[in-house]
Amino acid sequence: MSSPTAFAHLFEPLQIRGKRLKNRIMSSGHDTSMPTDNRVNEPLIAYHQARAEGGVGLIVLQVAGVHDSARYTSHVLMATDDRCIDGYRTLADACHAHGTLVFSQLFHPGREIMESADGLLSVAYSASAVPNERFRVMPRALDQATLDAIVAGYGAAARRLHQAGLDGVEIVASHGYLPAQFINPRVNQRTDGYNGDLEQRLRFLREVIAAVRAATSEDFIVGLRISADERDDQGLSEDESLAAAQALQTELDYLHIVAGTSASLGGAVHIVPPMAIEAAYLAKNAGTFKAALNIPLFVTGRINQPQEAELMLARGQADVCGMTRALICDPRMPVKTSTGDVENVRACIACNQACIGHFHKGLPISCIQHPETGRELRYGAQQPAIRRKRVLVAGGGPAGMKAAAVAARRGHEVTLCEAAAQLGGQVLLAQLLPRRAEFGGASTNLQREMELAGVRVLRNTRVDRALVEREKPDCVIVATGAVPYWPAFERGGELQVVDAWQVLRDEVPLGRSVLVFDWRCDWIGPGIAERLLRAGHQVQLAVNGTHCGENLPLYVRDQLAGELHRLGLPITPYARLFGCDDNTVYLQHTASGVPMLFEGIDTLVLCNGHQPVDTLADQLQGLTEVRRIGDCLAPRTAEEAIFEGLQVAWAL
Repeated sequence: MSSPTAFAHLFEPLQIRGKRLKNRIMSSGHDTSMPTDNRVNEPLIAYHQARAEGGVGLIVLQVAGVHDSARYTSHVLMATDDRCIDGYRTLADACHAHGTLVFSQLFHPGREIMESADGLLSVAYSASAVPNERFRVMPRALDQATLDAIVAGYGAAARRLHQAGLDGVEIVASHGYLPAQFINPRVNQRTDGYNGDLEQRLRFLREVIAAVRAATSEDFIVGLRISADERDDQGLSEDESLAAAQALQTELDYLHIVAGTSASLGGAVHIVPPMAIEAAYLAKNAGTFKAALNIPLFVTGRINQPQEAELMLARGQADVCGMTRALICDPRMPVKTSTGDVENVRACIACNQACIGHFHKGLPISCIQHPETGRELRYGAQQPAIRRKRVLVAGGGPAGMKAAAVAARRGHEVTLCEAAAQLGGQVLLAQLLPRRAEFGGASTNLQREMELAGVRVLRNTRVDRALVEREKPDCVIVATGAVPYWPAFERGGELQVVDAWQVLRDEVPLGRSVLVFDWRCDWIGPGIAERLLRAGHQVQLAVNGTHCGENLPLYVRDQLAGELHRLGLPITPYARLFGCDDNTVYLQHTASGVPMLFEGIDTLVLCNGHQPVDTLADQLQGLTEVRRIGDCLAPRTAEEAIFEGLQVAWAL
């Protein structure tokens, strides 16, 4: 157990405009895809209430649109009429009951329009008719009447949020959204007094702040979020953002910095920086802003663990740390840390799979490690078992470990058997890929959950019918996983063919010239290719999809694509494996059917997905109750495996 005094800065209260933050931990504004009809609903309230119960000091709610043209997704919250007030009030009351302050973001995307509700392209507005690269939007320059209506919309939205009992609002000028489009001289090309020197480019934002102040009370907090650096050639630089912040600080109660821009693929990676980005990577930028400002500085940027936040605060680089994904992964992280239980915090691994990955699919967010997130109404309160059962779990991968931990917490007597010496299943391989070491944390966290729940773990123990007959469990949960799938293809000659597992385990020496064939279009193929390239092999990558990483969360994919491009890795899309001979691999273009030949190849590496290991369940038929979960049921990802572990254990 660690001492709470080790986090003295993290749990020091902060006063802002008469309001008291009980600690320096913030859940920053992030879209959840939970709202229905663009309003607060029960799932969203339960989601935030869980984090308030877990001890977070400040919750900044996701963006609230201030004008009808602010609908950047079909499920955005809107604060454009008084019908929104009751929902916000219920949410605020639920969080206030736990001593948590609640702000809402005020938002207009400008040209950054992702989608519409009916599939038709929206009319997007910006400071000027300068297009967005990422969504390929050509906006319409705001005329004065529409500009004035949007400014008034900020004020009206703030009034409604204030009336609902929220403690403040955060005006979003980050990530290249509308206020940043006015500040940016490469986007703002107006000639009407809203462009020119910095003061003129800040005119729109000053009008917004004034409208918000005029519509609320003296004790209502007004902050601003801005990208410290938009990380794009056409975006705001650190110098430009800092100058804007300095000019506006007397009108604000705090400044919140992030990084990146929605306007480009490379800049958008920083909206939710993936595992490949260094933890707490904005500490230096934060220090620069903190030293130049006289108002509190909030910072968000992959601050995953309490130790990272405490260090930034102790160094004077920030006043409040946004730890959003850390709270998605472990809603009780603040209270665990404050009570000296930090060793049992479930650490976020920044996989982006179920949080921002779900959002980009228009689905409610969750967490692969903590699937209860986003499902609080169903799984929020642990239900004790009605009857204590003897449960045997066969397989110590993510599915089996989650099932064992949840079943034991509910009161069942649980034994988990793993055939290998180590727990973790395919996580043990995933962590060996370049820049994926943190993925191993999923296994570490699940093992700790089992330990705390009192699960009996037997390693080097393969479950068979005889073992089940001896143990006499009431239920066997089969989580025996999968093995690499080798497709049927024409083979002639002596060309070496291996699979991804053999490469990662260093089981065979490989030839110099390697072709990696990637059917899954996920992390495995490009990861293997990069690993071999860095080891000195001559490598090419052929993918079955339209592009490398097609099935990955967008920001993970784009960061990976940038890295592979820098390394000069040749990538061939639309590829289907046909056959091979002594030194040639034969592929087929999936759209045209035309053959594609790769000559001079020494080794072909197959990344063709997996096939289930599913013999045990049939052996046990008629002996006891059997439940299959994870890859033995159908090979998918760690997210499905862990969720099914929760699901089956909940039903026992």
